[in-house]
Amino acid sequence: MRTKNFLLSLAAACALLVPSQVKADPVSIRVAWTVVPFEVVPVLFTVPDDVLKHYNKTYKLELPHFQSSSSMFTSLASGEIDLASMSAFSFSAAIQKAGMKDMRITADEYEDGVDGYLTGEFVVLKDGPIKEVKDLKGKIIASFGLGSSGDMAARVMLRRSGLEDKRDYTVIEANGNNMPAMIFDHKVDLINTTGFTARDPEVVEKTRKLFTRHDAFNGPSQETIFAGREGFLTKNRAAVVDYMEDYLRALNWCLDPKNHDAAIQLVAAFTKAPASRFDKWMFTKQDVYRDPKGMPKIEFFQRAIDVEAEFGLIKEPLDVKKYAELSLIKEAAARIK
Repeated sequence: MRTKNFLLSLAAACALLVPSQVKADPVSIRVAWTVVPFEVVPVLFTVPDDVLKHYNKTYKLELPHFQSSSSMFTSLASGEIDLASMSAFSFSAAIQKAGMKDMRITADEYEDGVDGYLTGEFVVLKDGPIKEVKDLKGKIIASFGLGSSGDMAARVMLRRSGLEDKRDYTVIEANGNNMPAMIFDHKVDLINTTGFTARDPEVVEKTRKLFTRHDAFNGPSQETIFAGREGFLTKNRAAVVDYMEDYLRALNWCLDPKNHDAAIQLVAAFTKAPASRFDKWMFTKQDVYRDPKGMPKIEFFQRAIDVEAEFGLIKEPLDVKKYAELSLIKEAAARIK
């Protein structure tokens, strides 16, 4: 009897110990992206291991690649991705066209034209016939993707000059890194330069600015935000906050001037391009603005959506505040001293 009681007691003690000893598998977080160097998530998670506190412990990452932010919401709708980089147009389309009213803005990705930081330029050939926006009638416009922030800015500026898509000009989608060659070969007449292409010596020599995104939106703009669906964010809140904390730690490590050379080497390794293409501008004030605390400018995002509504690019106005869930990024930022 004593032996039996001892064994029962031992079994009960082991049963109490087992749950505390079993570690849950890391939550898989699928974060979609389009183009580096503007989008830096794939680069940030190659920083030194000691910068990241939770990576591959409480969460693991998958990084599916997309041509443009406007193509992501169908994958969000089907549950193929969890967090997406989205422009105002693609975010509003996800809600109004795809019916995803559970979409939530979670964090800043990058902003255009803030306090002297970079604003995207739309350029034409310096020696070409296009001198004003109205001269683009009958021309071909290169776009990162239908509904992307750059695409929207171009459409807004052309509409202000009385030009409408399909009736007055043609839009074709193209990778941003391929756009300079396309305009040099006279395959398109207007391209949107990015940090990667804006400093290309040949682009600087052969093109001139026609307008900027700052012009299109009458000031700074929240170019892209990170968004996810409420169900995933609620179910996996702890892991998502851990991911956001690591994201901010890595971002601030790259923004720190003392780590600049090392950060640029990470970008060069990821893009397989020379470091000299990035070192003079990336992660400096010559780059787009990335909020060190990850806080998006909701008022800027609202303004972009209001412009869309004004020009009939979306069905109806959208109250952005109703779709913002910023408590996760605030909690993540509060952990960083």
